[in-house]
Amino acid sequence: MDSGPARDEAMIDSRLLDASETGATTLSSSLVARLRAAIMRGDLMPGTKLVLDRMRAAYGVSLSPLREALCRLESEGLVAIEDQRGYRVAPVSLDNLAEVIRLRVEFECLAAKEAILHGDTAWEGRILSTLHQLNRCKRGVRSAEEQEQWEVAHRAFHAELIAAARMPLLGQFCQTLHDQSDRYRRIFLKSHEPDRNVPAEHEAIAEAMIARRAGDATRLLRDHIERTGRNIQKALRAG
Repeated sequence: MDSGPARDEAMIDSRLLDASETGATTLSSSLVARLRAAIMRGDLMPGTKLVLDRMRAAYGVSLSPLREALCRLESEGLVAIEDQRGYRVAPVSLDNLAEVIRLRVEFECLAAKEAILHGDTAWEGRILSTLHQLNRCKRGVRSAEEQEQWEVAHRAFHAELIAAARMPLLGQFCQTLHDQSDRYRRIFLKSHEPDRNVPAEHEAIAEAMIARRAGDATRLLRDHIERTGRNIQKALRAG
């Protein structure tokens, strides 16, 4: 008996199912990115209660992808689940910031050492390229748009420093910690001018990485992260 039509129908059903799953995954990932950006920018401030019905209407999605997105952000430490009853933007605290700083120093310095071991000349060129883009951003007081341009360039530079580490899990941990650190820094910059020392620190770190001076590179990176953290801690203590 000819099974061609049945086989063709099964193949069509399979493709439709795959397309449906792909669409759901794309929607969820897009929603995660939008919510993460809103939290990072401060559109959703620390401690804000996330009302699902309002968010569903605002983002034009159903509850299922919204809950999935919030759970993914909870795993990144940007959203807190409250006794299974609801969601809230993760609060900020001195203790949490101190932990973020300590872990970021340890993980990024390890990744920097690995990147120096494995990086090639193309990687060196990408470091210089991202540094150039970062240095082209406006210094001093910035508008919201200018600050967002700086944030994008800053993230790209720090990501490229450790991109050659060949340790994907470590890279994911560094990215999550960088998000946590960025959130604190953005809150700090809402009421403080950007630090004048930062551009020089970036250039010194890049130069040491490219020159394969692992000791200097990790020391400079550690000082850079810790000094920024101390400035934010001081501001938090001051209220």
